[in-house]
Amino acid sequence: MKYFSFLFLLLLMAASCNDDDFTPKPKGYPRVHLPTETGYKLFDNNGPFTFEYPVYATVKPDTIFFGQKPENPWWLNISIPALNANIHLSYKEMHSDKKIFYRLLEDTYQLTFKHSVKAEAIDKSTFHPSNGVAGQMFLVRGNAASANQFYITDSVNHFVRGALYFYAEPNEDSLAPATRFVFKDIEHLIQTFKWKK
Repeated sequence: MKYFSFLFLLLLMAASCNDDDFTPKPKGYPRVHLPTETGYKLFDNNGPFTFEYPVYATVKPDTIFFGQKPENPWWLNISIPALNANIHLSYKEMHSDKKIFYRLLEDTYQLTFKHSVKAEAIDKSTFHPSNGVAGQMFLVRGNAASANQFYITDSVNHFVRGALYFYAEPNEDSLAPATRFVFKDIEHLIQTFKWKK
């Protein structure tokens, strides 16, 4: 009799544990802690250009490029440790050679549109702030490796290509706050960019 009573209680408890009101938590993303420091510093290192970058970032030479030293000392990384991100800048002097200019433009478009495999759209805008500075910015929408690419040139002697990368899995939704935050600083970099020669 004790065995049947125990079995009956066990079945009763199992039947009463049926919870039809269970709702799973919606998928979420970790909170992004954006830098609280504000302001800009001038980058002027006796090179061919100057620009302003945010105080929460550091500018370092790009020491490794495909396992080799960069071809140019003015290839730079603007490192943003708080967001685990880098803005890569590569510089090329053109020496008034239009062939080099068109090759660099083609390379820029190819590198940008390689992201179209994962991108939902690529929006392009042209800018002409001042001081012989002109270029284009590309906003890559979707889960692409780089959400923002741009180039700056005087069309004669200088060409800089830039790209924003986060060292995280490319997910547009989770990276959106950080991408928007850095985008305003990229715009400021472009607006304050000046050629020295």
